[in-house]
Amino acid sequence: MRAKTILTALFLISLVVATWVILQALPQKGDAVAERLPQVEVLVATVPLAAGTLLRAQDVTWQPVARAVEPGEIVRPSEAARAAKPELDEEARAEVYGAALRGAVVPGDPIRRGPLAAGDPIRRGGVARPGDRDFLQIVLSPGARAIAIPVTTGGASTGILYPGDRVDIVLTQKFGDTGAPLTRRSVSETVVENLRVLAINVPDAKAAGGNAFGQTVTLEVTPEQAEKMNVAAELGKLSLTLRSITTAEGVLATSTAGPGKATGVRPTWAGDVSPALGGAMPDKVLTAQRPPVEIIRGKGVETRKTE
Repeated sequence: MRAKTILTALFLISLVVATWVILQALPQKGDAVAERLPQVEVLVATVPLAAGTLLRAQDVTWQPVARAVEPGEIVRPSEAARAAKPELDEEARAEVYGAALRGAVVPGDPIRRGPLAAGDPIRRGGVARPGDRDFLQIVLSPGARAIAIPVTTGGASTGILYPGDRVDIVLTQKFGDTGAPLTRRSVSETVVENLRVLAINVPDAKAAGGNAFGQTVTLEVTPEQAEKMNVAAELGKLSLTLRSITTAEGVLATSTAGPGKATGVRPTWAGDVSPALGGAMPDKVLTAQRPPVEIIRGKGVETRKTE
């Protein structure tokens, strides 16, 4: 009886050990799923970014993932596609340039297109693009306003200006033949400084004759600055000058720095640019005019001019 019990116990132990060995030899479900999923790269944040940040090239990068791609994630083109058309890589990244983050993100968080349609949930890392209904509500600082101005020269028309840049507004006026000397008939001055660019329109390339650079720029301003810029647009031509991202001390300019007034900037007159204008128009020679002489002959009076 005792021997039978021992044999039964040994049999059960052997059965448990054999079952465990078989289970360990079988491929794990998670590993099988991971092996079936293709290795892809998705666009993620490189640094901590606050809500309302306008995304730039240095804010995003590609990161490989071994999982299913989630809704709204931006996937890097395949290696074969990039080899055939290298510009595809930058085109995919540029999809979010100038877009505003709907919420804060940390490094490694995916950047998403969403929401993709009405009713879709807003996911972490989602962006709003210029033209979206809530874009300005997301990107504007508290108390700030947005103003769109047409520009004929400067960064917007040459392709060097992008959303998130800081600019100064320059007004150029021509006074025409007002009796003033040529050196004082044209003037250029900075009217507003350190404004944040929110958006730049991109006209249809065919309609623009192949030039897809924006001609209308949306800027973040205070109510007072909006009034000044409306008056400036009536006075003359507006252009933008791009500011450095660093201050004179080399400290990074933060997005919390409020736009300032143009202080300490002297207007530049035509004579300051071209000294030759001073001699372009000779001074008028003033000649003394002699008064006419009246000659009285009897009852008649004759008036003669003297030379």
